[in-house]
Amino acid sequence: MTHGTIRSRRTTLAAATAVAAAAALLSTSLTASAAARPTAATARPAGAPVALSATARTGLIRDAQAGLAQTAKALGLGSQEKLVVKDVVKDGNGTVHTRYERTYAGLPVLGGDLIVHTSGSGRTEGVTRASKATLKLASLTPGIAAATARKQALSLAKKDRSAKPAVERAPRKVVWAAGGKPVLAYETVIGGFQDDGTPNQLHVVTDAATGKKLFQYQGIETGVGNTRYSGKVDLATAQSGSSYTLTDDSRGGHKTYDLDHQQDGTGALFSQDNDTWGDGTTSNAATAAADAAYGAQETWDFYKNTFGRSGIKNDGVGAYSRVHYGNSYVNAFWDDSCFCMTYGDGTNDSDPLTALDVAGHEMSHGVTSNTAGLEYSGESGGLNEATSDIFGTGVEFYANNSSDPGDYLIGEKIDINGDGTPLRYMDKPSKDGGSADYWSSSVGDEDVHYSSGVANHFFYLLSEGSGAKTVNGVDYDSPTKDGSTVTGIGRDKALQIWYKALTTYFTSTTDYADARKGTLSAATDLYGADSAEYKAVEAAWTGVDVH
Repeated sequence: MTHGTIRSRRTTLAAATAVAAAAALLSTSLTASAAARPTAATARPAGAPVALSATARTGLIRDAQAGLAQTAKALGLGSQEKLVVKDVVKDGNGTVHTRYERTYAGLPVLGGDLIVHTSGSGRTEGVTRASKATLKLASLTPGIAAATARKQALSLAKKDRSAKPAVERAPRKVVWAAGGKPVLAYETVIGGFQDDGTPNQLHVVTDAATGKKLFQYQGIETGVGNTRYSGKVDLATAQSGSSYTLTDDSRGGHKTYDLDHQQDGTGALFSQDNDTWGDGTTSNAATAAADAAYGAQETWDFYKNTFGRSGIKNDGVGAYSRVHYGNSYVNAFWDDSCFCMTYGDGTNDSDPLTALDVAGHEMSHGVTSNTAGLEYSGESGGLNEATSDIFGTGVEFYANNSSDPGDYLIGEKIDINGDGTPLRYMDKPSKDGGSADYWSSSVGDEDVHYSSGVANHFFYLLSEGSGAKTVNGVDYDSPTKDGSTVTGIGRDKALQIWYKALTTYFTSTTDYADARKGTLSAATDLYGADSAEYKAVEAAWTGVDVH
């Protein structure tokens, strides 16, 4: 899955992160020092996830795989249903949360994911399901040909003004369980490019009996050294002989590549004969690379030191970053298929989209994909985008960089609107002219970058509270739907609650009502059901009209 477009009024920021395993080379750093920031891991309650070594994580996954048949039986699954282990999270108190995908008669079940919560003693404490419907199909024989689904998907891509649409993945039979009664369906993936030059990855789900379109979503989620945006920073690089490369072996082998305005391939690894990268100007190609490498390392460190998460997949493996994508491409995106982050250079190739919160936003799409897998459409799509805004904001505050202080503004550095205003506002999302401040029954019909406003507003209220406040020199004034007063619990606790909910209670079909339940469960696990934190979560959701 690819994520990422910054603008489409249709505004889109996506996920990025970097790195593929690389040869172990001598680690060096840029000469100037970065602004001081916390280096110790944030103190977390016993109910928070713990950092797992590769061996421990593999062991838990192996144990879950060994007990698949027993688990399926305990869950009351039918004889044609099988479970596939996707991920496992262990809390400090010993509770284990195992995330499963499902198959039916060998077919993938879209919207069939579930999470089993098991106590340290091995007792099942609960199950969170993306779909509660009984999975039973009368027939596995399609009523329409795969070619019909293929034609429909191509037609929808053309309707969206895709350029050079082509079938990237031929129609495959699946079971669609995300829309109520499970049905046999085809899933087709269309490639090519979107109308703004972003790679296309349009997923279309077609009813295999009637030919009706059931669902569609865009798999590419977009967004908006001597760096352009963060000043002089320390970069982890690698030396081999007299040559240096933008390779970070201390963070999973993350590499930064130069696409040199191409739109495919990996490009060339940034390499030079000295260890000072960029000069702060866009005319120097290495400047954007320094921003991208810095964003990748800060995002890695944020997840590691805040949540104990080792990389996007929590497996210690880094992604990689590509800069200078296309010509005048006003966007950035995360792509699961290459496990990479890509940045355009903005209007007239003069404003690279490599700002710190953009990097954190895009790479966080990768975290969402590898945990809850929130569908990129409807309310779940808004929650997907908000998760990236929330964690992108967390990265910016974590970095504590004096050139780009933490704030609750999204994309404020890249001047995407051309008038100095940010892309999005978390304290009152509607200030951008399109985002929703509060939930309504129609919010799921909005573009995901606008429906995300409800969760962004919730996060701000939970962190800072309602009313007027100044943080790092930025003035905010956050309202509530019912005029109530919300007292914030601080950003650190709010981040812990959101991450806990994402990784252990959210599923692919989670909507705003489910998100309220999931964050309340997370607050209970972390701080207790009678805690001030639990009550603040309730109050913040009420403040954005989610009950």
